[in-house]
Formats: sequence, C-alpha cells, structure tokens
Amino acid sequence: MKDINQFLIPFVGLKIGEHQFAFELNEKFFEDLPHLSLGKGALNVQLSLDKKETMLVASFSVEGEINMLCSRCNEEVVTEIYDELDLIYKFGLEQEDNEALIVLHPDTYELDVFQPIYEMIVMALPTRPLHEEGECDEEMVKLIQKYMQTESIVIEAQKEDDPRWSALKNLN
Repeated sequence: MKDINQFLIPFVGLKIGEHQFAFELNEKFFEDLPHLSLGKGALNVQLSLDKKETMLVASFSVEGEINMLCSRCNEEVVTEIYDELDLIYKFGLEQEDNEALIVLHPDTYELDVFQPIYEMIVMALPTRPLHEEGECDEEMVKLIQKYMQTESIVIEAQKEDDPRWSALKNLN
C-alpha cells in the first residue's frame, strides 16, 4: 500500500513564495499500481510549488527509468521517461472545466499530489515500448515471423468469396 503521507503537502504553514519538493519513486510505488503492468523502476519527481495569496501554482517534472515489456518480443526493456505538468490550484466553490485548473475548497489545508504524479507518469509512458533494433529475443522474433501473416496472404484471403455468403448477395 502506498504511503499516503508521502504525497500530502500541507500548504497552510508555507510562506508566500516558491517551495521545492522531491519524491523518489521506486518498485514499491509500481507494486501499488498493478493495472499498469510495469516492472521495476526508479523515478525522480520534482515539484515547484509557488504559493500566492489566492492560488497555488504547481510545476511537476518526472525523470527516470521504468522496465516495461517490449511489444515485439515480450521481454523487459528499460524505458527512459521525462515529462512535465503544470497545474493551478485556486480556492473557491465553483467548478472549472479547465483540466489545468483545480478548485480547492476554502477550508482545504493540504494538497494530495499522488493523482497528478500518477497521471503525469502514465502520459509519459510510450504506447509501444520496443528494444533497439537487434536487441530483442531472437527466438521470440523467429517464432513471431513463423506465424505472422504477410499482407499479401491477408489480401488474398479477403478476395476469395465464401460460397455460403455469395448466395446472400443475390437476395436483393
């Protein structure tokens, strides 16, 4: 289970101005997110929080490496990620449609930054992680090529009419 207090930032006691926070995310963080199917990883998240009279301006950045499964050979591949996210937290009661603007109730005294960090990491992940050319598991690549249909075979299969369906074409 994630350490909830790690991602809570009590901003009430902070002075007006800029404040820096750092989060180190390791295997424990990824174990708590099994739906992402990520392996080991080490990420550094930096948060610059600028406290103003009526709002908080948060600038997140993430940098590090995550082990993912290669889309070609299904073996682990180390993937470097880097991303940034800027959010504005303002105090009020009305809701906003802007995703970068989060409205906090006036009685709020701390920020939970887990969700923005999680979303930033997910958006930074490649949609199709791959090993560099020649680094994939050769046995798996050969097995895939053995059973992979070429484009010409697929086109030929589409051209051939199944006689059971041909009779239906004449119903009009």
